[in-house]
Amino acid sequence: MRNISISIGEHYHVFNRGNNKQVTFLDNRDFIRFLFLIIHLQSPTVFRNIPRQVSYFFKNQLFDISKSEEKEISEGRNVKLINFCLMPNHFHLTLCEFKEGGIAQYMQRVLTAYTKYFNTKYKKSGHLFQGPYKAVHIESDEQLLHLSAYIHRNPIKISGWKNKLEKYPWSSYQDYTDKNRWGELLSHEIISERFKNKKEYDDFVKTSGTKEIAEVLEDQILID
Repeated sequence: MRNISISIGEHYHVFNRGNNKQVTFLDNRDFIRFLFLIIHLQSPTVFRNIPRQVSYFFKNQLFDISKSEEKEISEGRNVKLINFCLMPNHFHLTLCEFKEGGIAQYMQRVLTAYTKYFNTKYKKSGHLFQGPYKAVHIESDEQLLHLSAYIHRNPIKISGWKNKLEKYPWSSYQDYTDKNRWGELLSHEIISERFKNKKEYDDFVKTSGTKEIAEVLEDQILID
């Protein structure tokens, strides 16, 4: 269903939004649910009690995942999650294809699981997202860096977040500029190692202009 060829070791901007631009995350528990899925479904590992994990995060701001479980996911992963941002009616991910068919399997699991949860919770039916997810190949290191800035700047569109992007809870920005909450499950090194320190990355994101980002990303489809 993809209009590009996805290859092992390559990076992709993966995104989608709600059908007819509808809101896909109505409360914090919805955000937490999707966050759990994108972090922990990178491997075929099955989790039986996700609601407990959501409740744990709601109280403690982290998931109750052991080091052994983290290692199991890391060693069995199909994709690498580089960065992410969840917005009220859409999401952005940067993914690396780690095993053949990995991104397709990962996205199918994530979107199917979340849509089933959402439709059950809100007594809905049918498609939640606007058709198949979109995947755009990242062709250079420059594009990868500017995509990271674009993704992490997304919450600037939400009232009250313009001057505190690094504190937005549903983004990996804070994991780049402070403590990485996800350990080996967020593969940020390919980007962070290109900067002297976390402050330099923070400055890069905050000073990257919308026009400059759009020019570097060329024909990428950027969601409003």
